[in-house]
Amino acid sequence: MNSWLLLDSGPGVPAFNLALDEALLEAMAPLGRPVLRFYGWTEPAATFGYFQKYADVERATALRPLIRRPTGGGLVPHDADWTYSLAFPPGHEWHSLKAEGSYRRVHQWIQAAFAELKIETELAHHSEKSAIPGQCFVGHEKFDVLWNRRKIAGAAQRRNKRGLLIQGSVQSPPVSLARTDWQKIMCDVGRVELGIAWSNFEPDKALRQQAEFLVRHKYSQPAYNRKR
Repeated sequence: MNSWLLLDSGPGVPAFNLALDEALLEAMAPLGRPVLRFYGWTEPAATFGYFQKYADVERATALRPLIRRPTGGGLVPHDADWTYSLAFPPGHEWHSLKAEGSYRRVHQWIQAAFAELKIETELAHHSEKSAIPGQCFVGHEKFDVLWNRRKIAGAAQRRNKRGLLIQGSVQSPPVSLARTDWQKIMCDVGRVELGIAWSNFEPDKALRQQAEFLVRHKYSQPAYNRKR
């Protein structure tokens, strides 16, 4: 069995949500085990890819705050979506995969969770660009999760010497299900199909302080969010 850490953060302030994900990536080497984190939002917000231009996303959505993610990808609205992140230490099997491989693997996991709910989904075989560029859930990328040909799950990644961070969202889930029930199904599928042994995880004082530092000096700062 693979030993992973499980963190259920509950609803969080938008800037803190992104800051904690980056703090987890920075902590991967000392933690030495992957972390699956589930979280929600205390207010509607939108996040956008690290390399996107602020002026473009500002015009594309009325949602505020607008916060630049540490990962790539496009514009993602957040409110009632099911949001998660995965962080892997350097040298872990997932860290060693190419970006397409880890993207496919995480969405196969989500697809298997929907199958447990008797909901048939598919992974996109190719990219389908939208007339509205830069919006993550308009059109789709290869290996996104589709339901009735509509994208319902996407993700973005950042891979560096500190580890791998995947930030993902399930939008407008095609089932009336509590977020906590979906989280349980994801964990059950991880245990049965991926051989994961879960241990509950609570960030220590140092990790929370680093996240709070990133909130103050990065994710809540216009200079960072408008840097491009």
